Amino acid sequence: MQNFLFISAVEIAFIMFVAVMVFGADKIPDIARGMGKGMKAIRHATEEIKTEVTKSASKNGIDNAVTKAISQDLEEVKKEIEDVTGVIKRQ
Repeated sequence: MQNFLFISAVEIAFIMFVAVMVFGADKIPDIARGMGKGMKAIRHATEEIKTEVTKSASKNGIDNAVTKAISQDLEEVKKEIEDVTGVIKRQ
């Protein structure tokens, strides 16, 4: 069996047992819900930071050669897909 974050299944079961003993079975869903909301807020904040950095970089003319190369590759792939789908649509 694979370990999740270097924790075995027995250790996870023990941690869950201790959590139930400390918080009680009725509080565990509330705690999990709160953790989920916190993780969602963190994910949302990181997305906002990424968009702000991208906007700031584009405003200041800081375009990375890597992003340009990726954009060109994406455009080539789009053209190839359009060529294939064009043949499929015609048939």
